[in-house]
Amino acid sequence: MKKILSLILFQAACFGLFAQADKGNVLIKNGNVITITKGNLEGTDVLIKDGKISQVGKNIAAPAGARVIDATGLFVMPGIIDAHSHIGLDAINEGTNAITPEVWTGDAVNPFQVSIYRALAGGCTTSHALHGSANSIGGESETIKHRYGVLDPEAIKLEGAPRTIKFALGENPTGHGRRDGVQPQTRMGVEFVIRKAFSEAKEYSEKWDAYNKNKLVKGFRGAPPAYSLRYETLSDLLKGKIILHCHSYRADEIQMMLKVAKDFGIKRLVFQHTNEGYKVAPEIAAQGAMASVFSDWWQYKLEVYFSTAYNAAILVRNGVLTSINSDSPDLIRHLYHEAGKTQKYGGLSDDEALSLITINPAKQLGIEARVGSIEVGKDGDIAIFKNHPLSIYGVPQFTIVEGVVRFDRDKDPADMRLMPDPKETADVTLFHSGHDHDNCMQGVEELFGTEKLEKN
Repeated sequence: MKKILSLILFQAACFGLFAQADKGNVLIKNGNVITITKGNLEGTDVLIKDGKISQVGKNIAAPAGARVIDATGLFVMPGIIDAHSHIGLDAINEGTNAITPEVWTGDAVNPFQVSIYRALAGGCTTSHALHGSANSIGGESETIKHRYGVLDPEAIKLEGAPRTIKFALGENPTGHGRRDGVQPQTRMGVEFVIRKAFSEAKEYSEKWDAYNKNKLVKGFRGAPPAYSLRYETLSDLLKGKIILHCHSYRADEIQMMLKVAKDFGIKRLVFQHTNEGYKVAPEIAAQGAMASVFSDWWQYKLEVYFSTAYNAAILVRNGVLTSINSDSPDLIRHLYHEAGKTQKYGGLSDDEALSLITINPAKQLGIEARVGSIEVGKDGDIAIFKNHPLSIYGVPQFTIVEGVVRFDRDKDPADMRLMPDPKETADVTLFHSGHDHDNCMQGVEELFGTEKLEKN
């Protein structure tokens, strides 16, 4: 028995070591440091020790064994954060029911996806691996660190990150009215199923509270209520233990969700996409809700016909904590360009624009104590640019995650797959008429038809 127990403990220890990601030591010398929260510092060094920022200043001596990067003439900023992404996931929609909070993307993260490395090539070090938008109430989601090169799925999860969940409003959960006999099929139905699920979760929680109280009474012989992971998750949401991220486009549905959240006491609410958020920006701000938006994506389906490239700036000027996201494995590499658009469309300052892809999404994910700015004690997640990151000429040179250089432009291999098959042949896809992943282009083919797409 002792031998078996020793073997189990040994295996557990080995697994813990295997899942743990490397933490490195790097000294970045003489860069133009954009701290986001404490101003810009010219000719400044940043020392990362054991994965954490330990010093920011001038003439810092390099510890023994630390890698030294000469950032003279370069721009040093916090690693970019994407509050709405699906990289690191292979399947994101549990479309079997309108209500599926019992599932969790963290059960199926994939560290082998080369899209994680490509995100690093764009200076992005953290992303929110969201459930899809097929459900009015979808699954819990996972915040991941882009520690590309680790092989254990657990090692790309941002340990200690708050729980989050994905909701969706509008055409996606209604199935564009094509789900025969299944609710919801309208925006009214979406509101109803959310309210119904919240009410049932509240009753479930009250039954468990009563049981846990009564079982302490001598002589109590009652049975516990039936366990439900679905209602356990929703109960935790209602108790403020989970941050709600809600796919939304139109102003009317944003208003609706604000009212639902208020009625059920939900305070941690982030609207995703929020294309018509500019129409109701004061109302979003008044309730303390947040918004994660595109810079200029719209008109790809009917419900997002009305939007504006000034959306982010209008939200910011009305006091809404705002971020810019990608919802795309390609756009995630260009979030610094997306942030720069808010200076043309809205006149945001450098710090305001860069906050949209650093400290603001960190706050929306509840991880601002770890990432989002260059401050002593925070994770050593850094992106180093040639030319200013908000310039159209900005090009990432290095991306560092917890003191480990995960991307180096000068040493970028031709093939960055972790386990490539040397005999593999590449398939050439000329046209694909299906829809096998969730993004905001969903429904384009249904609106315009595949024939027209083929001709174009």
